Amino acid sequence: MDLGIKGKRALVCASSKGLGLGCAEALAAAGVDLVMNARGSEALEAAAQAIRDAHGVEVVTVAADITTEAGRAAVLEKAQGVDILVTNAGGPPPGMWHDWDREDFIKALDANMLTPIALIKALVPGMMERGWGRVVNITSQSVKAPIPTLGLSNAARTGLTGYVAGTSRQVASRGVNINNLLPGIHATDRAEALDGPVAKREGITLEEARARRSATIPAGRYGTREEFGAACAFLCSVHAGFIVGQNILLDGGGTNATI
Repeated sequence: MDLGIKGKRALVCASSKGLGLGCAEALAAAGVDLVMNARGSEALEAAAQAIRDAHGVEVVTVAADITTEAGRAAVLEKAQGVDILVTNAGGPPPGMWHDWDREDFIKALDANMLTPIALIKALVPGMMERGWGRVVNITSQSVKAPIPTLGLSNAARTGLTGYVAGTSRQVASRGVNINNLLPGIHATDRAEALDGPVAKREGITLEEARARRSATIPAGRYGTREEFGAACAFLCSVHAGFIVGQNILLDGGGTNATI
């Protein structure tokens, strides 16, 4: 399918690896020029060069922490005028409700709620002026069904979901569509960060921990960055203009819900 976005320009955050990289690769395959961001310059430059070589698109890199004010300023300097925004940032650490204090919540809100909002506020007005734009926020399946050990993520990402629910309906008439992608477990570093403590606590190998988690997913496996990226690219396409303010699960059926 021709996504109709060849020649568009996108900012993809936290895109040197994992789900962000999957989104960057899929957009590049559709002919989209990229501004790629991540904290580590080495992995970022390697990912960017691989995309240039594979797809022949222009890729600008900005090594910066997108969750900080200085990092956002550096990224936004290179990203002015983009047509597509994909927000993404690493999730907060796992734990239980009694483990976290105010500062832990502030960090989670800064990274997973307030940073995407700041990027939306900075870039969506230009999209509205031009009459076309797409925003995809990578959030989590936890906004549909809370995950007990990810209370910080549950709270911050649900806050972003509420903001998007209202904002998306205010900008849709100007050709700008904002939606959220809700990943379940994918084969990324984040999965290892969650499976590692389980393996240690249970006295099992990492492979055994993965197998146990996979058995709880109806699809019987972890997702891949490639299939996640394909879903992101579709939401950024010309074919997604009537999809507004939605929360789309990519979790292999792991969230047990009817709606």
